[in-house]
Amino acid sequence: MVDLVDVIDKRIGEVRFDTIDLSFGEIASLYKNAELVIQPEYQRLFRWSDDQKSRLVESILLELPIPQIFVIENESGVLELIDGLQRVSSVIQFMDAPSLKLPPLVLSGCDLVPELNGIDFETLPLKLRLQLRRSAVRTVIIKRQSQSFLRYEMFKRLNTGGSSLSHQEVRNCSARMLDEGTKFYEFIQRLASSDNYKSTTSSISTTDLDQKGDEELVLRYLALKNSMGTYRGSVKDWLDGYMEDVMFQKVAFDYANEEAEFKALFKFIDECMADTAFVKWRNSQPIGSLAPAYFEAVTAGFRQQFQKLQKADKGAIRAAVAKGVESPAFKSFTGPGANSRPKLDGRIAVIANTLGKL
Repeated sequence: MVDLVDVIDKRIGEVRFDTIDLSFGEIASLYKNAELVIQPEYQRLFRWSDDQKSRLVESILLELPIPQIFVIENESGVLELIDGLQRVSSVIQFMDAPSLKLPPLVLSGCDLVPELNGIDFETLPLKLRLQLRRSAVRTVIIKRQSQSFLRYEMFKRLNTGGSSLSHQEVRNCSARMLDEGTKFYEFIQRLASSDNYKSTTSSISTTDLDQKGDEELVLRYLALKNSMGTYRGSVKDWLDGYMEDVMFQKVAFDYANEEAEFKALFKFIDECMADTAFVKWRNSQPIGSLAPAYFEAVTAGFRQQFQKLQKADKGAIRAAVAKGVESPAFKSFTGPGANSRPKLDGRIAVIANTLGKL
């Protein structure tokens, strides 16, 4: 029988870390001297409103408890902030906005000390400026000797459940904890920035694009192509699992071949459909923004019939896709329960069969 105490004892210490108190003045200096890196891929600077940023400053001045932050030590000894960006960037913006290339923060929304509203750092009394700079936040430094898998898991767990990050943002950031993860993440970014892909997915909503929805669609395409058999109905779990299989090299992944196939497919889809490829159709007219269920069905259908379609008329291909997604059969595989495996298989089959008749 497994000795759980022994198992846990062996895992303890695999993540090496130090816990220290850093003042916000020290943090600002580390950032200014490039000894602390705030990666924009981790979290977006603009997610907090000025009122939220201001209330944080108010809390620090009132000496209220501030949650700890996490940094990771890279191979050069430079620290990378992986949790707490909103807190750190808010204070740095207030104390030294130019270093973040942001406008000065003028306090607003302070409700415990409303007299702070309308104040910027320069007009704050000297005593309070020094108090803010000297106020400390508990900082956990994850050492570079830690096992990469546990560093990855730590970031993922810090940023799921109650987090404002999208699923794809968490995947992207977690990937940076691993060498192979960084390679795969940059690969996804490169595919997402390719011209034909951007053209065919240009109807994606601004909200989805802001939350890296374009990159998640690339991951969906790869998972659909290479790991359909692992799909069980939860898109998040499926994409998480496939990405981890690639990053931990549990499955083979030929970067050169995958990129060549991706670009050839989306070039052809772009030539046939342009920005109407993955939207709904009504009365033979495209409507609305990109729908992930349509993206899956159309890309998979094109891929299955790719060789045959090379000889088909592009106008006929466009008409066939429109006919397919407008059909009652296709619609029966969307809507409620669309993420079930039978419905995913069903809508792909409708598009593949429609294109196969050309």
